[in-house]
Amino acid sequence: MTSGPGVVSRPNAVGGPDGAAPPDAADGLVGVVASCPLATSETMPDSADRPTPRTFRAALRRLLRRPPEQLLSGGVYGAVLASGLAAALDQADTPPDPGHDALWVLISAVAAAVAHGYAHAVAHHAATEETTTQTLRSVLGEWPLVAATLPTMGALLGAFAGWWNAYTGVNVVLVVNAVVLFCLGAWASRVSGGTWGVACRVGGVYMLLGLMIIVANTFIE
Repeated sequence: MTSGPGVVSRPNAVGGPDGAAPPDAADGLVGVVASCPLATSETMPDSADRPTPRTFRAALRRLLRRPPEQLLSGGVYGAVLASGLAAALDQADTPPDPGHDALWVLISAVAAAVAHGYAHAVAHHAATEETTTQTLRSVLGEWPLVAATLPTMGALLGAFAGWWNAYTGVNVVLVVNAVVLFCLGAWASRVSGGTWGVACRVGGVYMLLGLMIIVANTFIE
């Protein structure tokens, strides 16, 4: 408080004459809080280091965003593999077992995807320290191969459920896989900058793979 002449004002118990804390005291308080172990980044983990749903979604998006050539190769391998297995398992001299056939198509597709992904990882990342991570990422990146077999498995499971005849389902899915091969080839060509004429020619070449299986299946039966 202030007084008349000759009387010196005294600061209160808290701070200066106006009741506020002196600047040096405030700075000291901030320094104490900042140096407290509970407030340091060493004891409080950064939110970016903790897995969050956004992190998993970003990883899933990176996994699904495969280059066109990988999508094409995986789709072609899967469609040809599924067509060949469906034609081989569909024999006229044996009783149809579409459930068993669908299981074998799935097992073969997964085994082929794992083998191809593992071989790719070993060939490209064998000298690095992150071999395990790169191998897992490479194997998971082969999902187009397994996805391309889904139409075949769906047709076989539909026959297993009694929705249609097993032989009819196999014949239909062979045609569907041939169309899928055409679409994959045409799409890859268009993504690479090819014209519609070039895309149709590329798709037709891939479609011949499916037609060859259809013709072979017809003659063998």
